[in-house]
Amino acid sequence: KEVAAWQKSRNNKNAKVNWQFTAEKARIKLSRLYPTLES
Repeated sequence: KEVAAWQKSRNNKNAKVNWQFTAEKARIKLSRLYPTLES
């Protein structure tokens, strides 16, 4: 039960945070390699 609860809370909270964090990091790295459409 503890493992299931831990997995559920981890998936609900940390998964979103980690995805946003990695996406932001990827955006910064890609912006250096490729010119943005806005500029």
